[in-house]
Amino acid sequence: MTPQQYCKDKTKKSGSSFTVSFIFLPKPKREAMTALYAFCREVDDVVDECTDYNVAQTKINWWKTEIENLYADKPQHPVSFALQPVIKDFSLAKEHFLEIIDGMEMDLKFNRYEDFKQLQLYCYRVASVVGLLSAQIFGFENRNTLKFAHDLGMAFQLTNIIRDVGEDARRGRIYLPLDELAKAKVTEEDILNSNKTAEVKELIEFQIERAEHFYDKALNQLPEEDAKQQMSGLMMAAIYRTLLREIKADGAENVLGHKIGIPPFRKLLLALKAYIKYA
Repeated sequence: MTPQQYCKDKTKKSGSSFTVSFIFLPKPKREAMTALYAFCREVDDVVDECTDYNVAQTKINWWKTEIENLYADKPQHPVSFALQPVIKDFSLAKEHFLEIIDGMEMDLKFNRYEDFKQLQLYCYRVASVVGLLSAQIFGFENRNTLKFAHDLGMAFQLTNIIRDVGEDARRGRIYLPLDELAKAKVTEEDILNSNKTAEVKELIEFQIERAEHFYDKALNQLPEEDAKQQMSGLMMAAIYRTLLREIKADGAENVLGHKIGIPPFRKLLLALKAYIKYA
C-alpha cells in the first residue's frame, strides 16, 4: 500500500461529509486534502481509541516529533510520507500541524470547558487551523479568504459539538460552556442524563444561533474572486449548515438522545447545488 492509498483508505473509512467535496478537486489538490484529512484522523484516533492516558499522551508526543521529522525530510509514518510533497507544493506551515495536535491534546486534558473563550481555542486548533491549511491547498488571491476559512472552520466544529452532545455525554464529555449551562439553569447532570427539558432546548438553540452566526460571518468575508477556488469549502458549508438546521427542526433538545445525519446521496445533491450556485 502506497502512502497515498493509505490516506485514501483512512479517509474513506471515516465516512465524513468533508470527503464529498474532495471528488470535485483536481487530482493534486484532492490527494493533498486526503493526506491532510488522514493526518487529522490519525491524531484524533489517538484520543478516541486510547483509554490509557499515558499511552495516548505518548502517542501525541510521537506525532509532535513526527511533524518535526516531516519538516526535516525524515518522515516515518505513511501519512507523513504522503504529506511530504504537499507541505512543499502548497507552502503549509509546520506550526499549523502542531496547533492541530495541541487541539487534539486538549481532549486528553479536558472533558469540560468553563466558557466560550476556552472552547473557542479548542475549536480554533482542531478546526479553524484545518480550514486555513485547506484554503491554502484550494488556492486564493485575496488574504481575506483566510478569514473566511477561519470562521468556517469554527462553524463546522460548533456544528459537530451540537450534533454530538448526546454521544459525547455518554463518554463523560461536555463541550457546551459550563457558564452558559449555569445561565440557562441547566446542570451537568441534565446533559449527562439526557434530560430533554425546556431549558436544555433553549441552551442548544443558543448554540445553534452561535454556529449560524459563524456561517454568516464566514460567507460574508469570502472575496468574490476566490469563491470558485474555495468551492470545496462552500460545498462543505452547504452540507453542514443543512445538518445544523435539521437538528433545530428535529427539536434541538433531541441531540441528547440521537444523532442526526444526512444520507450520502443527499450530501452529494447539496454539494452539486453549491457547485452550481458558485461556479
